[in-house]
Amino acid sequence: MSTRKSLKVLMVCLGNICRSPTAHGVLSALITRRKLCDYLEVDSAGTGCWHLGEKPDRRSISAAQVRGYDLRALIARQVKIMDFANFDYILAMDSDNLRELDKICPKEYKDKLDLLLKFGSSPEIVVPDPFYGGSSDFELVLDLVEDACEGFLEHVISSHSLS
Repeated sequence: MSTRKSLKVLMVCLGNICRSPTAHGVLSALITRRKLCDYLEVDSAGTGCWHLGEKPDRRSISAAQVRGYDLRALIARQVKIMDFANFDYILAMDSDNLRELDKICPKEYKDKLDLLLKFGSSPEIVVPDPFYGGSSDFELVLDLVEDACEGFLEHVISSHSLS
């Protein structure tokens, strides 16, 4: 067992039932596959409070399962002020949620905030909200999130000498 402190990552979207739990599940699986569980922890939350205590959207669960990710144990929660101190990286799914985080984030933790897709190879910077869409919208979320989570993990491994 390592004595190194675990890095904590918080994925954030609006309601914490579609995009952020998908990112949570994808990054968790990548961490497990790369045998980095001693070094990295992941959670997810929403800036809004509409779905507190709910499981991810059934369409998110289904699309993720097809690709080998299990979101069924995740439960929606809202971002708390203590999250800014407790997490090392707080990654928003879009600019609106990044702005909401920035509004409530204490000044000393603002450097922890970023967009998840900044770490991906796609020219997109926003993970689109699939809630009112169809299955192809949930597939697009997975495509974008898988790519960005791979890039983020490489960034973390390099920046924190985890390899």
